[in-house]
Amino acid sequence: MAADDTGTIPTWHRDRTRENAMGPAHAPVWRHLVDLVPEKDLTHAEVLDFGCNQGGFLRLLHAIRPFRFGLGVDIAAESVARAEALKGDLPLAYDLVSGLGAHAGRFDVAFSHEVIYLVPDIDAHARAVLAALRPGGVYYAVTGCHTGNRLWPHWRQHIPATTNVETQDRSLDDYAEAFRRAGFSVAMRRFGFDGFAPYDGPSPYYPTAEDRMYYYAEAKTLFRLVRGD
Repeated sequence: MAADDTGTIPTWHRDRTRENAMGPAHAPVWRHLVDLVPEKDLTHAEVLDFGCNQGGFLRLLHAIRPFRFGLGVDIAAESVARAEALKGDLPLAYDLVSGLGAHAGRFDVAFSHEVIYLVPDIDAHARAVLAALRPGGVYYAVTGCHTGNRLWPHWRQHIPATTNVETQDRSLDDYAEAFRRAGFSVAMRRFGFDGFAPYDGPSPYYPTAEDRMYYYAEAKTLFRLVRGD
């Protein structure tokens, strides 16, 4: 992510209307992600959301599979403040940080959704999440932003032009190898979203209706990364 001298950005989107719309737009995709996760009972788990934006994923996850505690971290200051304001009495906390050094060995499960393509140093990120997990902990990282995505050549130009972040040009192999080097046991699958892809006309991200269905069902990939005992 491109940050200022304080290490933060205000929001992901420059257009704050689009920023506020991200959570509701992602909710069906997040539900599909939760359905794919084999850890059905999170009652005693501590959960990390890396790149939490306005905190919607942890709120949704807790509603479906309640957990003991959840931490969301992000470098978007306004988004983290919004997450704090929306958490109510849920067992959640949100931090305006990108590092995880204060949380070594804490989490049972970690998630990131469309974040790892923004991380400048993917090897450092992989090591940091590994260190934040307990032995046997699992990291679920989702991204469709990779060089194997046929839409990526345009997206890698469009995203920096309309947001406060910079993209990184990586293949799925680049991600898999970085996680393997860090010490994770690496597995992956197509995200395979099987819900209805909303259509509201051509967009800079999806020029055609087919592009929308292709991205969610085929290009989007879920990594399951396990820290050994």
